Amino acid sequence: MSVRRTRKSEKKLWDEDYTKTRLKRSKNRAVILSTIVFFCFSVICVRLSYLMVVDHEKLSQRAERQYRRTKVLRPQRGVIWDRNMRELAVNVETDSLYAVPSQVNDVDELSFLLAPLIKTSAGGLSGKISARKNKEFIWLARKMDRETSFRVNKLKSRLKLSELGVLTETKRYYPKGRIAAHILGHTNIDNEGLAGIELEYDSYMKGKAKKVQLGRDARGYSLSNGIEDNIQGYSLLLTIDEGIQHIVEREIDIAVQKWEAEAAVVIMMDPKSGRILAIANRPTYDPNLPGKVSAAGRRNRAITDMYEPGSTFKAILASAAIDEGVVKRGEKFDVSDGYIKVPGGVIRDVHRHGILDFREVIQKSSNVGAVQIGNKLGKELYYEYMRKFGFGEKTGIDLPGETRGLLRRPENWSGRSLASMSIGQEIGVTPLQLLRAYSAIANGGKLMRPYVVSEIISSEGEVIKRFSPKMERRVISRYCSAIMRGILKTVVEEGGTARRAFIKGNPVAGKTGTAQMVDPETGGYSKNDYVSSFVGFVPADDPELALIVVVYKPRGARYGGVVAAPVFRSIIEDTLVYLNIPMEREENSVLLVSKTR
Repeated sequence: MSVRRTRKSEKKLWDEDYTKTRLKRSKNRAVILSTIVFFCFSVICVRLSYLMVVDHEKLSQRAERQYRRTKVLRPQRGVIWDRNMRELAVNVETDSLYAVPSQVNDVDELSFLLAPLIKTSAGGLSGKISARKNKEFIWLARKMDRETSFRVNKLKSRLKLSELGVLTETKRYYPKGRIAAHILGHTNIDNEGLAGIELEYDSYMKGKAKKVQLGRDARGYSLSNGIEDNIQGYSLLLTIDEGIQHIVEREIDIAVQKWEAEAAVVIMMDPKSGRILAIANRPTYDPNLPGKVSAAGRRNRAITDMYEPGSTFKAILASAAIDEGVVKRGEKFDVSDGYIKVPGGVIRDVHRHGILDFREVIQKSSNVGAVQIGNKLGKELYYEYMRKFGFGEKTGIDLPGETRGLLRRPENWSGRSLASMSIGQEIGVTPLQLLRAYSAIANGGKLMRPYVVSEIISSEGEVIKRFSPKMERRVISRYCSAIMRGILKTVVEEGGTARRAFIKGNPVAGKTGTAQMVDPETGGYSKNDYVSSFVGFVPADDPELALIVVVYKPRGARYGGVVAAPVFRSIIEDTLVYLNIPMEREENSVLLVSKTR
């Protein structure tokens, strides 16, 4: 029975159509595969539709970025020229060294090899790299000098140091070294202004970074379409004359060395326009190496340091007295006692005189006579004229760091203040403030604003901004100015205190000053430390140049007529030659000065 069933089953198995079965199965697989393909195709179509319709703008921008890139163009700093277009500050290309810390295998070995070349310690360099081990970029030495750059590149090539790289940067360079250092100032490692006109006009000279779109081909190569990477900030044309500046720098060096002075300041200015022709300070510095000197060496004393002007201030007193009519030119003053009593003590003359007229009080620099004039003028009027002459306020010069000086209001004066201020004490002025005041006396009574930049110029040569002379206000009348010029001329003539400022052929007008400095320990006036000064202008009757010389703590002499007046003469004599300004007097004829120094 069981045998029959088995045979029957076997018959059914072998009797089945195997070909049909295979076709059926293939058809099922084809259906499944078609379904999968259709589904995938549908997904792709839906995705493409989404990308083309919904995400089109985003993808277009991404494609654009693949073939175009934005580059930030860093501008070069503008050039600085003197008034004759001679370069005082320029840019030079230098190499800067960087490392890729993540690629440095042996930090200590690299630091050991590199540190002596870039003048740093191996330990410090190693610590700097190790602290940024995961970074892709780190500066090691910015703006190296040529010798250092050569040695670094030689080491890099010899040892095949791929973890080191060199980039070209621009560095600020002052080709004349110390010349006009306190006018120019200096920049930091990133060419940002830190002092002088580099700071004052930084926003003009540094320019603005510019973003440009550069095309790239399929291989990533730049398609610049002629775009220049080198853009430049605005340049400055100064009122400074390099030739005059050189004369001033030379003579101030001679004076400081001769008198072993602690410091000195010289400023030359066009009294009619306010243009600054030269400023020199000692101590000084090389703006290429500002970190090599102390802050004292970088300080522009011409505008930052106050001092008591002493007898040079008597010209301000005299101008006020004449302009107000409280004294007459021939008025007599009895100074025969040699001293005058004032609240709290007495004020004395250095040399005893008899009866002096008004002119002689200034010519011989009588303290006793000046106090008498001050009493006639009164503190309210005197204060008013000091303010009119610009004391107690900034001159407005386009240099940073200027101070206002010190001028107290009359209600804050002591009983002695009027007498003290009449001889240039109890008031703090800067050299520039005093020179500006004398320039007003010289030019007919107009107080001018001093300035050092005459034009701002684009890289294409277009004048972006031009600065012109500006009169702040009238201080004294033309009549008063003419009288004061005549009085100040006598100071340099026979019988005056400034015979050593005399220049043959060109009359000088000016005034000496010898002021005691305050002793910081006692709070009183020092018996050893003085400020010796001379301020004046030439030619006296039609001034072209105004000059102030201030020497701090000279040794061996202290009088302004001995220490400062000769410096004035030497500078003016050579400047007259340089500028071809003719003599006014030479046997009743006009001659052109000719001198070799």
